[in-house]
Amino acid sequence: EETFVFWSQGPSATETDKCDNAEIAIKKAIDANENLSALDISVFAQGSFKARTNIRQESDVDVCVRYNKEFFPEYPDGTSEATFGNVDGSLRYADFKDMVEKALRGRFGDYGVKRGNKAFDVHANTYRIDADVVPTFEHRRYTGRKDTAGGWEYWSGVAFLPDSGGLIKNWPQQNYANGVSRNNETGRQYKRAIRILKHLQNRMKIEGVVEASNIPSFLIECLVWNSEPAAYSHATYSEDVRQLIINMWNATKNDESCGKWVEVNRLKWLFHPSQPWTRVQVHSFMHAAWNYIGFK
Repeated sequence: EETFVFWSQGPSATETDKCDNAEIAIKKAIDANENLSALDISVFAQGSFKARTNIRQESDVDVCVRYNKEFFPEYPDGTSEATFGNVDGSLRYADFKDMVEKALRGRFGDYGVKRGNKAFDVHANTYRIDADVVPTFEHRRYTGRKDTAGGWEYWSGVAFLPDSGGLIKNWPQQNYANGVSRNNETGRQYKRAIRILKHLQNRMKIEGVVEASNIPSFLIECLVWNSEPAAYSHATYSEDVRQLIINMWNATKNDESCGKWVEVNRLKWLFHPSQPWTRVQVHSFMHAAWNYIGFK
């Protein structure tokens, strides 16, 4: 219980400040670039640092650089861009990513920036942490319905093209808003439970428990999200963790029992062929976690 209490704690003020400083530094790099400063761009932190569900082993903050005048669309079956009156944009994503790279190198230098398949790694210094900077366009998932103003309704997210190809879509604003709502509903126990399970997974991985490998931080957040809030409302964290593991283990016994589980954003299925994890993988991890803790 003492260990779980310690693990439940949120990031320190110093950690939070270093995260904020990284976001501010990226914004300054974009604003200082002559080409990018003239564009409608939003720069914001996303992921566990934004949600304050990060633990110390998560050493970098995700910063999204989104160009708001271009978007990747997703249309309902039987419709096309013509249905919604959309036309191709004038700025290619690849060109935008190159522009962001130039802006980052202009501020942090060639040695301070490393280009990856999906993001740029901006190295840390004494007052900010490492930042994974992801250039994105808006992503629009059209519903096929009209909104109250008569325009086409859509869910707004972000999307980007890795250098290796393909399209990756995310919903950072919905992730954040839904997480805050659930945390408030549960007297702040939701995020504490996430931190405990992240620490647990990390400790198991360090000690060579193979079932703890390849369990992403975001997956743990989604698993807690899909568990009944009552699971993490006991008198002790030990009881919370015990019930969470029971719930997750039972739910992942077969495809049907967790077939409607979703990501925190509630816009993507949690267990889908496109995801980098599987139900079986989670089921095995929960079994291993139960044994590792020593529950009976």
